[in-house]
Amino acid sequence: MWHVEAADGQVVESSDADEPINPASVVKVATTLRALETLGPAHRFTTRFRASGTVDPSTGALDGDLVVEGGGDPDFHVENAFLIAAELNRAGVRHVTGALAVDALFWTGWEGGADGTRMAADERAARMAAHLRRALDPGLWDRSTRRTWIECARSLGLDAAHPPRVAVARTRVVPAGTTGEVLVTHRSNPLALLLRRFNAYSNNDIERLDATLGPARTLGPWLAERLGAPADLVQVETSSGLGTNRLTPRLVVALVRALAGQADRAGLALDEVLAVAGCDRGTVTRLYPTVSRTPGVLVGKTGTLTHTDGGVSVLAGVLRTNRGDLAFCVAAPRAEGRIDAARRATERWVIERLAVHGARTAVPCAGPPSGPADHVEVERMQATLAVPGRSEAARGER
Repeated sequence: MWHVEAADGQVVESSDADEPINPASVVKVATTLRALETLGPAHRFTTRFRASGTVDPSTGALDGDLVVEGGGDPDFHVENAFLIAAELNRAGVRHVTGALAVDALFWTGWEGGADGTRMAADERAARMAAHLRRALDPGLWDRSTRRTWIECARSLGLDAAHPPRVAVARTRVVPAGTTGEVLVTHRSNPLALLLRRFNAYSNNDIERLDATLGPARTLGPWLAERLGAPADLVQVETSSGLGTNRLTPRLVVALVRALAGQADRAGLALDEVLAVAGCDRGTVTRLYPTVSRTPGVLVGKTGTLTHTDGGVSVLAGVLRTNRGDLAFCVAAPRAEGRIDAARRATERWVIERLAVHGARTAVPCAGPPSGPADHVEVERMQATLAVPGRSEAARGER
């Protein structure tokens, strides 16, 4: 099943394009479009680290709780925690006598989307607090975290031999709005970089954006209105593509064109929010190796469900040809038990179209997707609660 349109909207070719399919992770393109239109490409998610107690730099003690005010950042990882620990050390905090107190809008590490997040909010927050506690204290690191620290220190110019450390004895969950003096503010990578990272690696934790954009059940009606499509042709269960979702190949192409248009209005190329074959190590390059031998010729999004809905392999995006850009969607449904064969069939389909229209060569590659800490902003406010005789003029030092 497929549908192809030229840049002006002219239908180039089509087969069963109005039959509903499960688009799998191509749903992430809809989530990306909604995020860009709602928040803008430069949006950053803010996480604040507060002192609910006093700080004594002479001993390195925060006598009280270290409170984490989550801001819905979907891409906070151990690398980000390293930066926070470093700034807390500079603020005079090396250990916390109270608890690491986390609210329900803070997440760290990968969960796998809906498959890994079906738990009570407090239970999930407790798990996130435990992850963060381990990341802040090298004494609790495993081998993988130590490797990540060495790589992060090298890329960010930090001293790998002396990792920052904030030791906390226990954790607890607190309600949103818990107060305390802000010690460090962490602002995520800009949204466009963050979205490209999620799309390139097809990570289902893009669902975390629901906390900011609205629940997944609202994405389908939003998308139907945005595309001017009948509501019964747009069904969305999750914003990642897990589960049972429905779009037609023709509507997927309309979605790709809508994202390309929104990216252009935001001053972005489509490459800056989606994966590019042969230019990154994401799913397009990994799953479509033959097409990737011509880097940059395909910008797009993969979708795979091995069992759900009978299995499906989907590829959608833009082919860069000598006759202009072609927006396309090709799908192989009913692929359970033969996903690899289905994917090879969709790749053959792409190769045949590039042979007919001519693959545009010498397309410049965008760089690899940014890491989670590559372009973040971390701001340290000097603690004032605990330092006897501290002048008012010192407040707000950066």
